Amino acid sequence: MKPFLAFFFLLIQFFISNSISFSHAQPFSVDGTVLELDESNFDSAISSFDHILVDFYAPWCGHCKRLSPELDAAAPVLAALKEPIVIAKVNADKFTKLAKKYDIIAFPTLLLFIHGVPTEYHGPRKADVLVCYLKKFAASDVLVLDSDSAISNFVEEAGIFFPIYIGFGLNNSMIEKLAIKYKQRAWFSVAKEFSEDVMVSYDFDKVPALVSLNPAYNERSTFYGPFEEEFLEDYVKQNLLPLATPVSYDTLKLMKSDGRKIVMTIVEDEDEERSKELIKLLKAAASANRDLIFGYVGVEQFEEFAEKFDIGTKLPKMVIWDGSDDYLLVTGSESIDGEDQATQISRLLEGYREGRTTEKRISAPSILRMLHSNFDIRVVYILVFVVAVMMLIQTFSKGGDEYHRLPNQEQVDHPTSSASEAESREYQPGDKED
Repeated sequence: MKPFLAFFFLLIQFFISNSISFSHAQPFSVDGTVLELDESNFDSAISSFDHILVDFYAPWCGHCKRLSPELDAAAPVLAALKEPIVIAKVNADKFTKLAKKYDIIAFPTLLLFIHGVPTEYHGPRKADVLVCYLKKFAASDVLVLDSDSAISNFVEEAGIFFPIYIGFGLNNSMIEKLAIKYKQRAWFSVAKEFSEDVMVSYDFDKVPALVSLNPAYNERSTFYGPFEEEFLEDYVKQNLLPLATPVSYDTLKLMKSDGRKIVMTIVEDEDEERSKELIKLLKAAASANRDLIFGYVGVEQFEEFAEKFDIGTKLPKMVIWDGSDDYLLVTGSESIDGEDQATQISRLLEGYREGRTTEKRISAPSILRMLHSNFDIRVVYILVFVVAVMMLIQTFSKGGDEYHRLPNQEQVDHPTSSASEAESREYQPGDKED
């Protein structure tokens, strides 16, 4: 009897365990809803779809709450694509193993998994533009355009988020490797059929030609060869960024990964008329010096970054930087605050190429800025709590009759006012709360 009971219980256990595994193995449906993932089904979901955008969120996060309806609205549109993109979410505050596995340290964090490989998503977060942005990743590596209307439709639908490359009279195999390599940063296409009107519109007068468009900055250039891979890649890389690149968290990553030296210009305010005129001069210099990247940053717009280059000196100033902890000042060109800035820029570039430079160390950010950029609001609460406990211990350790009043809750919470102000401001793409 006992062997029979043992066998019976083993049989029950087998069916229970397999029913659980079967339930986890259920195929996911692409029905336009946002999938809820956890540690039991995450890997299965990632392996089930070629493209899946995962929102790692926390229930208490205000930015996460505002992002959620945007993802709900985008999900059915993306699911209806010829190559569907699925949206999913993970409560990273609850499923901490997943958060740790993917280095989630702030909320919300969006990871786009392409064939199981994650990359952090820094694109727009409003539903309509998020859809336009993500279409890029599900498109063919090289799109083949067979008419004037197909070309115009492609350029319109591509939007302004990525540079666009159109090969006129090129075989798609000539740019296929580059299209795969830079797929996450640009659109690639070849036009098989086109009229003379298109040649006039895109400003090229012979074929083969590779035209690059940067819609966000209204820039265009044309490459006539040679069409060997080395020269093609140089052209593609040089046009991934605009001629004069405004510094932001995202463009900094692109500039650092590019490999070229960066001519960095620091101004007081990018929106001032004098700064705008200077930016035009930077574009002209960049067009003639394609081996360099030209970037600019306003103290008013991005002080945390600008102060690395000693903004105590006279602005505007230009430095040569390679993304490391050091930068170069060109002797005699420490500032370009003159009337003829075009000549000053030329002299600076000449001095750099001749080696008339002085190496400087990037300035460390202030303590307050470090606290602001590296500590989340929960750390502030912990610090306030620790200080309060230390004050309490100190009070009792004195042993006197004097009563030392501790800060009340309203006073303790005062340091978090800046966080609440940030919470109330308009949500910007890329903002995170934790």
